Amino acid sequence: MTDLIPAPAAVDGPQGGGAVARLHAGSTVHAAPGTEDTAQWLRVTLGPALGLPLAPADGAQAAAVRLVLDDALAAEAYRLTVHSSHGIELRGGSAAGVFWAAQTLRQLLGAEAFRSAPVDSGKDGWSIPEQVIDDAPRFGWRGLMLDVARHFMPKADVLRYLDLLAAHKLNVFHFHLTDDQGWRVEIKRHPRLTEVGSWRPRSKWGHRASELWNDTPHGGFYTQDDIREIVAYATARHITVVPEIDIPGHSQAAIAAYPELGNTDVMDTTSLGVWDTWGVNPNILAPTDNVLRFYEGVFEELLDLFPSRFVHIGGDEAPKEQWKKSPAAQARIAELGLSGEDELQSWFIRHFDSWLAARGRRLIGWDEILEGGLAPGAAVSSWRGYAGGIAAAKAGHDVVMCPEQQVYLDHRQDGGPDEPMPIGYVRTLEDVYRFEPVPPELTEAEARHVLGTQANVWTEVMENRGRVDYQVFPRLAAFAEVAWSALPAPAERDFTAFESRMATHYGRLDALGVDYRPPGGPLPRQQRPGVIGRPIEGSPPNV
Repeated sequence: MTDLIPAPAAVDGPQGGGAVARLHAGSTVHAAPGTEDTAQWLRVTLGPALGLPLAPADGAQAAAVRLVLDDALAAEAYRLTVHSSHGIELRGGSAAGVFWAAQTLRQLLGAEAFRSAPVDSGKDGWSIPEQVIDDAPRFGWRGLMLDVARHFMPKADVLRYLDLLAAHKLNVFHFHLTDDQGWRVEIKRHPRLTEVGSWRPRSKWGHRASELWNDTPHGGFYTQDDIREIVAYATARHITVVPEIDIPGHSQAAIAAYPELGNTDVMDTTSLGVWDTWGVNPNILAPTDNVLRFYEGVFEELLDLFPSRFVHIGGDEAPKEQWKKSPAAQARIAELGLSGEDELQSWFIRHFDSWLAARGRRLIGWDEILEGGLAPGAAVSSWRGYAGGIAAAKAGHDVVMCPEQQVYLDHRQDGGPDEPMPIGYVRTLEDVYRFEPVPPELTEAEARHVLGTQANVWTEVMENRGRVDYQVFPRLAAFAEVAWSALPAPAERDFTAFESRMATHYGRLDALGVDYRPPGGPLPRQQRPGVIGRPIEGSPPNV
């Protein structure tokens, strides 16, 4: 099998005793109706790397590359045919299928196809051995969650990550836009969310147990035009952007901007600033009608920016102590006839479930939204292990599996002393490769509620793009194969063969400028800066 990642379902070839198809300066591309985005991607991304114009063809017969829709294939399935006489055909069950075929074509052309300009413009064309590849994804939701609230990622870097997702056939970008440490999206009716909430005066350096600080103010946000650009860029790559506005917890940045959002009857919210450390924050939104109306306004603007069917509302790590002490919160519990604070959070979540459903959208939240009763149409991101996802699927709710113990890529990749910020569980490349999104406790019918899986990237200890790259790669390549390919049971997976294919894939990552963790351990410039990390109890200690 060719060194493709993720592994395709079937490869017939290379064939023909060394026969190849060639791309050269005169090679043209024919795009059937509905495949224009892929043709544009070939010219804008692949063409410059190869030093070829890949101009539009006069007709399909004359084209070196043909893009074709075929409704006999499943929506994201494709067939890539390489023939020495008939050229290259990318046939997909939808425009997305054709695009994924193009990602495979790029890998077949070699690592140089991942550069931004040709390194040898005098090369006599590019050759690909004859073969036929049939492929289709296992899951419809193959995602990456990126936290830009803890450390802001400039727009250009977000666009770069969308390209990296596309190169690995991942199709969901979960955009964590708000948290205690920053609000990152412009809301025009509430301008202080970004005027105040997008900046903090300093940041904790390392884990929250660290005594070190970075005293440089940190912040930034995306204008609504930035968001439109990000969404359009993702859409052209058949990636859905799922926005997250975290409520009712993880909201100190919003309360710092608008103190009336907090529980003003039990604390002076006017003294709150944007949080500068990490962990679970005690401040929670007040369960008032005014707060509901405020966030309805936020979501109204959000729905104009993000066409995604799903909208993520967080719902995780919402401490209830302020509600327990608040006369206003207790009065609301009594008014609604609720049993306590957990049901009050459920009421809060259910309100937005109904609100989103009335506008043709679906709510998704972290598995804490199960507490106090799950909203009828809600889906669950199962992060605290498998249990929440299992409970939700058994109750007939859709699930995205993203358990912390397996696919939190902010957790360290090795237990050695040189890891740059050693926190969490040790999860190696092999550990991620052996992750199984569908737990065996589910029946076949229940398993159909598993929409798919995603890897999560929380950026408390990732202060720049290089640190994000280091934590995410190469493990995202293993995760992509888990999400796309029909792999055997975890214990039966051929990790040795995967490592062999990764040897080729590292060259692609090098060409893309990805600052990944090398197989032999961090480079000297990637090593820990002496900042104390903190492992999760029961995992190997830091050295």
